[in-house]
Amino acid sequence: MHVKKGDLVQVIAGRDKGLQGKVIAVFPERDRIVVEGVNRVTRHTKVEQTQFGAKQGGIVNTESTIHVSNVMLVDPETKKPTRVGYRKETVETANGGTKQRSVRISKRTGKDI
Repeated sequence: MHVKKGDLVQVIAGRDKGLQGKVIAVFPERDRIVVEGVNRVTRHTKVEQTQFGAKQGGIVNTESTIHVSNVMLVDPETKKPTRVGYRKETVETANGGTKQRSVRISKRTGKDI
C-alpha cells in the first residue's frame, strides 16, 4: 500500500473529492483505509447502559472505509497530492552486515516522505 497510518491524504474521487485528512486505520487485506473526516456515515446503534450507569447509543456519525485507489498522499513540502515512488536503500546492520530497505519518495519533488 502506498499510504500508512498517520499519513496526510487527499481524496481524488467520490463524494468527498478534494478533502484532506489523516489516515486513522489501514486494512491492507481489503485495500481500504479510514480517513479522518472523510466518508462520514450515520449508524443507528442500540442504546445500552455501561457499567457506570451512563447510556450509550442512538444515532452516531462515524467514518467509514474508503478504497485506497481513491486517495493520494499529500506531499509534506508543497501540500499538494503526489504519486508515491520507492527507492532501495542499503542499511548497515548491528552485526556488520548490510540490508536492503525500501524508502517512499514523492514523485512531485523527489524527496523522501
